[in-house]
Amino acid sequence: MLEPDGSTPRRATISDIAQRAGVSTSAVSYALNDKPGVSPRTREHILAIASELEFAPAAAARMLSQGRTDTVGLILRRDPRFLANESFFMELIAGLEIGLAEQRRGLLLQLAPDRAAESSMYRQWKAAQRVDAVLLVDFERDDPRVELVRRIGLPAVAIGDPSLTGGLTTAWTDDATGIRNAVRHLHGLGHRSVARVAGGPHFAHVHIRDEAFAAECARLELRHRIVHGDFGVTLAERHTHELLDDAESGYTAIVYDSGLTAVTGLKTARARGVHVPLDLSIIGWDDSLLTTVTDPPISVMSYDVVEYGDAAARLLHGLLGGTLPAAHLAGTPTLHERGTTGPVRSA
Repeated sequence: MLEPDGSTPRRATISDIAQRAGVSTSAVSYALNDKPGVSPRTREHILAIASELEFAPAAAARMLSQGRTDTVGLILRRDPRFLANESFFMELIAGLEIGLAEQRRGLLLQLAPDRAAESSMYRQWKAAQRVDAVLLVDFERDDPRVELVRRIGLPAVAIGDPSLTGGLTTAWTDDATGIRNAVRHLHGLGHRSVARVAGGPHFAHVHIRDEAFAAECARLELRHRIVHGDFGVTLAERHTHELLDDAESGYTAIVYDSGLTAVTGLKTARARGVHVPLDLSIIGWDDSLLTTVTDPPISVMSYDVVEYGDAAARLLHGLLGGTLPAAHLAGTPTLHERGTTGPVRSA
């Protein structure tokens, strides 16, 4: 539509259509969105003028008028310094993007310093209609977010163990079986004293792995110990030194809760002159390029995290389409044995 002085064309507006048609802007909105409130003849007249003016409503305005944004929210409570090195979230986000792109939805990602800030963001998103739904990660026991999203009416898909997600639509992996299989593998290699360098104990998935690790070690009568960190390098290095200093326990294998901490453990052990895997076997959690380029490459418990994210996106699509909440098992971590696991050295 040209300006009156013939200058640069501008986009036609609903007000332009209303003025030309001699009706209210509300009537134009009803006609354009195929809603009741105008007669068939008036609707036809309005649509003809809209076509003549080459009216093209902004996508955002159209979606808001239909009560949707085609955007999904994800909030991570993670230190940005660690996040860049956490292959799990990078791969999870890649999978989410693949699944959401097929649905023509976008992902809104934000970082929060703590649980209170995260909860506040959900309320803000709901009040401002920023997102159609959210994805919840990093569950805690009795997680308050389950009740929060229900109370404010914000559709949510949980990524975590269904025992923690309060009946929300859930994508999950069987970490308990995975950690038990890791312990059995080490037992089969002759290890009788094993340790676990875990993430933060407030994370429910860490607690699930802790319980399964301790129970399987007890069943197999293995000496064992669990130390908790934060998925970062500094504590992983400190805990590795601490475990290797424990000559009385004589740990010959350590299971780490991430790829980054396993790489740190390998580096720390080698700096002390400990041979991996002849003197110490190491297993990490979640595969990544980082765990394949070390010397030796690190044995890991892993599954297809990209597919995990894609599965969560598909569950979200179903939820928004009216599918009843359910839990979907997206995988069980399996051992990818490389160069950091082996039989106990003979005396």
